[in-house]
Amino acid sequence: MLKRLSPLALLLSASLHAAPQIDPARVQQLAATPYWIALGHYETAKLGGWRSYVDDPRFFLAADGAHHPDQELQATVAALYAPASLGDKHAQCVFPARTRWLREQLALTDLPRPDCQEFTTWYQSIDPHSAALIFPAAYLNSPSSMFGHTLLRIDQSSTQRNDTTLLSYAINFGAYIEGSDNSILYAWKGLMGGYPGLFAMMPYQEKLSEYRSLENRDLWEYQLDLTPEETGRMVEHVWELKQIKFDYFFFDENCSYRLLELLQVARPSLDLTSQFALTAIPTDTVKAVKQSGLVADVRYRPSRERELLARAEPLDHGEKQQVLAISSDTAYLQDPAFTALPRERQALVQDAAYRLERYRANGQERDPAQAGRSYELLRAINRNPPPPLQIERPGLPEDGHQSRTWQLGVGTREDRAYAEYGLRMAYHDLNDNLYGFPLGAQIEILQLKLRQYEGNDWQVQRLDLATIRSLTPRNALLKPWSWQVAGGLERVPGKHDDEVLVSHVNGGAGGTWQLGDDLLGFALGTVRVEHHNDFAEFISPAAGFNGGLLWRNPLGNLTLEAKGDYFTNGEVRRSVSLNQQWEISRDLGLRLSASRQFSHLATAQNEVMLELKWYQY
Repeated sequence: MLKRLSPLALLLSASLHAAPQIDPARVQQLAATPYWIALGHYETAKLGGWRSYVDDPRFFLAADGAHHPDQELQATVAALYAPASLGDKHAQCVFPARTRWLREQLALTDLPRPDCQEFTTWYQSIDPHSAALIFPAAYLNSPSSMFGHTLLRIDQSSTQRNDTTLLSYAINFGAYIEGSDNSILYAWKGLMGGYPGLFAMMPYQEKLSEYRSLENRDLWEYQLDLTPEETGRMVEHVWELKQIKFDYFFFDENCSYRLLELLQVARPSLDLTSQFALTAIPTDTVKAVKQSGLVADVRYRPSRERELLARAEPLDHGEKQQVLAISSDTAYLQDPAFTALPRERQALVQDAAYRLERYRANGQERDPAQAGRSYELLRAINRNPPPPLQIERPGLPEDGHQSRTWQLGVGTREDRAYAEYGLRMAYHDLNDNLYGFPLGAQIEILQLKLRQYEGNDWQVQRLDLATIRSLTPRNALLKPWSWQVAGGLERVPGKHDDEVLVSHVNGGAGGTWQLGDDLLGFALGTVRVEHHNDFAEFISPAAGFNGGLLWRNPLGNLTLEAKGDYFTNGEVRRSVSLNQQWEISRDLGLRLSASRQFSHLATAQNEVMLELKWYQY
């Protein structure tokens, strides 16, 4: 940001005599108001008092302003009276939102008038009038986007009238990464707060292209009913936060939480952040914004991938093969097999071919041959345009089940009855209530299950740190890989016919196929690394398989699954399982599970459980 107040620090003492003496009671009153607390990003500290989420000393004018809102307020008032010759480095230019509010609250009519040229030019270029909350849907192939993302779009006064949202600006908060950390390191450091978080203002068109095209994510735009004055207050505060560092954590102090704080600056009467004491999943924050009454309208923007698949859906197998041929060589537009098609079918094929070509070009350097094919396809489309593309809007993501899950089950393992108690912090598995979620996606973080057998025999059944599965079906045009990864503790058969708690990491890759309208089949090859007390080796690797069916039926989701692990030490472990969930309501599900496990170490074991799942934030 600006070289903050370095000359001001030298001149501040000389200007103190010009600052008014404020009654201490009035200072305490102002420092405790929601707006000042929001401007300083303060929260109540665990041992009492205050602490700021801002992790950057440049943001504070008082020596201990991060923990004392009253001291920061007094220091700010004093800084407002520094000599106007400081120009863009003056506190009034660096902190315009603070300045405006303190001027109003304290009737500061005698303030110096510095020339804030940088801020004025920046603010006028943005011309804030209204705002929209943007939610790019979840994208499993990026660890930073597994739960979706949120950002704010700032519209000018003419945006809605002229439909020029692409010219708007976006406020984004994200982890600042220096270098090129791999995905595993990125996920770990994001969980542990290893990256600083920064606000950024950028053209909305750039973010739209990134999410819809490069990452193939659907976008939801929630138009907010903020007034121009409220929107302007929020943008003023974003200027105060330029290049200011926050701690960044994936689960709580993340993009969504920070944007809720901005909305509280825009409208201080809102209380959006207090309900997110442990986690702030983006969909949950969208729900909070909607429940506050801020949302005036919702607009859906499908990804390029969804548009391509929607255009190709009415095509038969032969026509899809023509799409592949034409997208690779536009000479096939003259092929007799293509020209023999009715004109309306030709229009669909060539439009799908163009969309496929643009899809392949996403994120790639410009290829003259590819650009030439796109041009020829556009010419063909102009001569024979297809009908408008109709895409059915999926369920609103915020109307899906809540992210935290309490679980209560009763069951039997062979001849032993048990009760099972579970808590999952986030977020969704293959059998969970589906509305608002894509079929075949699973993201579970921090799941604990405790089991109580007859005789009050308690044991930890499993502790999942993370379980991620992406079962995206392959088709004639697109061939995505399906994959999964998991790690934590779980019970497996032991050599005394008991269950042993082992630590493990496993993963796999393969394919998923659409076998019917609501039926997926999947097959993956897997690898596993395990520490098992009954094994001679400290670490034992295994190769295996994981395959099955996922069926969306009138009750809910059903999975039929087979797994196998073949260890290098000779142990073979296989299982078959069936899970059917009954979706009682949005936030309540009843699941029947049955499984049979085989192991060289123990006799085969049968297990049946009926489990109630309550989704609650």
